[in-house]
Amino acid sequence: MLQELLNQNEFELLLSDKNKPNIPQDIRLVYQMNDTVESFLLFRDAIWTGVYKEDYEGRLEMTYDRDGERYVLGVRQGDSVITLFYRELELEVQLYNYGDAAHFWVPKYENLRQLEFRIAVLWDKYTYLGEAYCTEGEKRLVHLADVPALNFCSYCAAPEEYMVPHEMPEESFRKGLDVMEEIAGRAHDSSLVRLIRFYRRHPSQIVTRLVAKTLHHSAHWGFVKVLTETIKKETAVYPHRSFGTKKDEEFAMRLAEAERCRQKLEREGNYAEVLREEPFTIAQDQLEPQVYVLVTRLGAVNQHPEVITF
Repeated sequence: MLQELLNQNEFELLLSDKNKPNIPQDIRLVYQMNDTVESFLLFRDAIWTGVYKEDYEGRLEMTYDRDGERYVLGVRQGDSVITLFYRELELEVQLYNYGDAAHFWVPKYENLRQLEFRIAVLWDKYTYLGEAYCTEGEKRLVHLADVPALNFCSYCAAPEEYMVPHEMPEESFRKGLDVMEEIAGRAHDSSLVRLIRFYRRHPSQIVTRLVAKTLHHSAHWGFVKVLTETIKKETAVYPHRSFGTKKDEEFAMRLAEAERCRQKLEREGNYAEVLREEPFTIAQDQLEPQVYVLVTRLGAVNQHPEVITF
């Protein structure tokens, strides 16, 4: 994992004013951070020397050795070198609930884009941490990331600079279609089941666009709803992030207000869900927790999602 990061020119140490050189301490290196997980490579009982450039972007060079009972990692950032002497290297992982995660970066088709986003971050977790950090249901749902009609190819939830396109193996594509067909069956959507089977036989770009467009139709809202609820159920085993008593209480008040709005909208015959946008906890960023209600109204032809911000 360490070599993988350095090969990608990624080396984000979490150093603060408390992390003095030449004093044994535990030091974290960011491994994977998204809505599903905060994970770090933890240098145990580490001493560091040299200069660490926090904002450095460029090629990294690494040297690796052993000095008695300690390992030695040297990382060159341009004209600077930081050296870590440490006793052990461990993986630290905290998993989180992402079934109600929200990132409204790209307008239109918000309900489908949020599905694409949740499947994409699940794919990241599965790819970089492995199936040991996924439920049995997640191990099946992750294959939806390899179905172009549902993934970033059709309903990208992030701006282009944040996209992480990946190869989509045919076997995983077909397993993703298995999941889609099962969900469509549970939604009692026989016409979508037939279309998915046609897609399996003819996985062309034209059919991909047809399926993607079809998913936005009101007639197939049941599929979107069942898939949304399936992801929520699978992720409910994980906790939400905590930001301290005061911030958690303020966040809870906004969530309660959003829940009252959701209930009102559902009494009016709409489907609505309370969604949250959370900053990271250990590697804290500048974001503030955000609360939304995503309501989907059904038109004569298409679904009409709307985002309400609290």
